[in-house]
Amino acid sequence: MKVLLLGAGRSKRMKPITDKNFLNFLGKPLIEHQLELLKNAGLDEVVIVGGKHNLEKFVLCGKDLGMDVSVVEQKDLDTGMCGAVLAAKNKIGSEPVLIFSSNDVVEKSAFESVLEAFEKGDAEGYLLGKVVHEYFPGGYLEISDDGFIKNIIEKPEKGKEPSNLVNLVVHVHRDFSKLVSYLEQAKSDSDDLYEVALGNMIKDGVKMKAVKYDGFWQPIKFPWHVNKVFKFLFDNAKKTISKSAQISKNAVVKGDVIIGENVKILEGAVVNGPVYIGDDSVIATNALVRESNIGKNCVIGFSTEVARSFLGDNVWTHSNYIGDSVIGNNVSFGAGTATGNLRLDEGEISSITDDEKTPTGENKLGIITGDNIRVGINNSFMPGVKIGSDSFIGAGLVIPENIPEKSFVRGEVTLKISENNVDISKMSRDEMKKKIK
Repeated sequence: MKVLLLGAGRSKRMKPITDKNFLNFLGKPLIEHQLELLKNAGLDEVVIVGGKHNLEKFVLCGKDLGMDVSVVEQKDLDTGMCGAVLAAKNKIGSEPVLIFSSNDVVEKSAFESVLEAFEKGDAEGYLLGKVVHEYFPGGYLEISDDGFIKNIIEKPEKGKEPSNLVNLVVHVHRDFSKLVSYLEQAKSDSDDLYEVALGNMIKDGVKMKAVKYDGFWQPIKFPWHVNKVFKFLFDNAKKTISKSAQISKNAVVKGDVIIGENVKILEGAVVNGPVYIGDDSVIATNALVRESNIGKNCVIGFSTEVARSFLGDNVWTHSNYIGDSVIGNNVSFGAGTATGNLRLDEGEISSITDDEKTPTGENKLGIITGDNIRVGINNSFMPGVKIGSDSFIGAGLVIPENIPEKSFVRGEVTLKISENNVDISKMSRDEMKKKIK
């Protein structure tokens, strides 16, 4: 069976992160983790649908895994999932196909369950239904007593859900060409043509069955989902410390860790797992790293704390606090700079996405950055702020709002200078305090 892996999205809600498919978790991009997952589930023929912006990167994927991976381009990204599927119609024909979205992170059992149902049953389609225990704003599966799908209801009113199964894009279709024919005939004023086509198939008597799934699922739709995915991937990875790593006898390494080639952990440093540290990175004296992904060639400098954060490659710090943040590649923080990650009232943090305030569901969230950023000394970033790529942030600033890409940010400081009338050498501290006004 072939897999149709949908990866053409423009990651608009992830900005300033450019493409979530190529976020490096544990030293390799998300798309590689997804391909490994498919291979481990017995699926090694994959057609990846990409866009003009990422097609060339996808071409290089899967070769080292011994998988048969081909790539097709979705020309018009505004056609959404329907357009992505139709882009591959000449690659698959009337064969069975498993359709999967590249930004949905699930367990291997998700694929195994739907494949087992397909092999044992005679329905035309099998849709994975994620069991939810609280309201989720998605498409719900309305099912009959024998498990066949009667309808897909998009975002029903809370309390009026037809079931506790949310439609998760792990779909198996026995005849891909039949799905294509319905997609080509579907009509809608919004971007839900794929769902409309499924609904039309069900109305026409095409049997589709729900497959229940109660395992891990985390779609990467917003930057604050990144750390949840890191924890899942880390928990399922082999924990190793490279023989070439240099760890001081006076450093503390505890909990589960993955430490790459030529990593240096210096005197007084503390690494408290779960932690991944990429090749050639340095954890300097008195630094603290906990529950974080540190990319390759990073320097976590003297007296820096990195907590529950995702750092890309080539990130440099010195006497900083980075908490609950997502940091891109080639980012440098001047000494004394800190990320705020908690509101004073400890309430839910919102972040601005497409000029709209977006609730994050988190009460701890630091900053989100793009790539190629330089930050001066003694800056304070407020919770949920985004910093666009290719930007300079001057020294001594409080940053309470998003910074567009390619910005040079600097503020004005007014100094009050007057004559000193205190002879410091002849006064006690108490006398000096009385004299100075």
